[in-house]
Amino acid sequence: MSRGVGIFLVMLSLAAEKITQIGPLPITNTLVDTLLVDIILIALALYISKKATLIPTKLQGMIEMIVESLYGLTETVAGKQTMLIFPFVMTFFLFILVSNWSGLLPVLTSLGFYHGKDFVPLIRSASTDLNTTLALALVSLVSTHTMSITTLGFKQYVKRFLSLNPLALYTGILEAVSEVTKIISFSFRLFGNIFVGETILGILGGNYLCIVDHGIYGDLYIASW
Repeated sequence: MSRGVGIFLVMLSLAAEKITQIGPLPITNTLVDTLLVDIILIALALYISKKATLIPTKLQGMIEMIVESLYGLTETVAGKQTMLIFPFVMTFFLFILVSNWSGLLPVLTSLGFYHGKDFVPLIRSASTDLNTTLALALVSLVSTHTMSITTLGFKQYVKRFLSLNPLALYTGILEAVSEVTKIISFSFRLFGNIFVGETILGILGGNYLCIVDHGIYGDLYIASW
C-alpha cells in the first residue's frame, strides 16, 4: 500500500452522488447519511428509555429539559391536541437537526473517493438532497391533513375547501392551492438553505489537504481541513 498527498477543492454537486447500487436501488451518500442519522436517533431513544431513572442523570436531565421546553412551545399552538402533534414535531426537529449537523463534521464529510476527476464524499447531509426534503414535506402535509380529519371530522374538513357560498368557495380554492404550494416551499426552502450553506463553507474553506491510500480495493481519500 502506498500513500500520496495532494490538494483538491470540494464542491457539492446539485444531485446526490451515487456510491454504489443494490439491484435497481442506487445508494447515494445522502441515503447513507439518512441511515446514519436514523441509527443515531434510534440508539439514543433506546438508551434513554432503558437508562431512565426517577433521579435523572445529567444527560437525562438535559434531554428532559429540552423535551419539556419544546412540548410547552407546541402546547401554546396546539392546545389540547399537543399529545397528538408533538411526536411528529419532535421527530422532524431531531431528524433535521442531526442531519444538518452531520454535514458540518469534517470527520464524516472528509471521507470519500474519486469518480473520474470528481471527489465524491461518502457521507453528505440528507438535507442537501431534494428527494429527502420533498419526502419530509409530503409526510408533513399528509400527516397534518390526516390529523385534521381525525380531529374535525371529514365533513367539517371538506367545508374548508368546498362551499355553496361563492366567496367561501373562492377562499377554499385559494386554501387548497396554498396547501399544494406548501410542498414546494417546504422542500425547496430547507434544501436551498442547507445546500447553499455547505457550498459556501466549502468555498471559504479553500483548498484541502488530501492523503491518498492506494489499497488493493481502490483508493481511499481522506481530506483534512
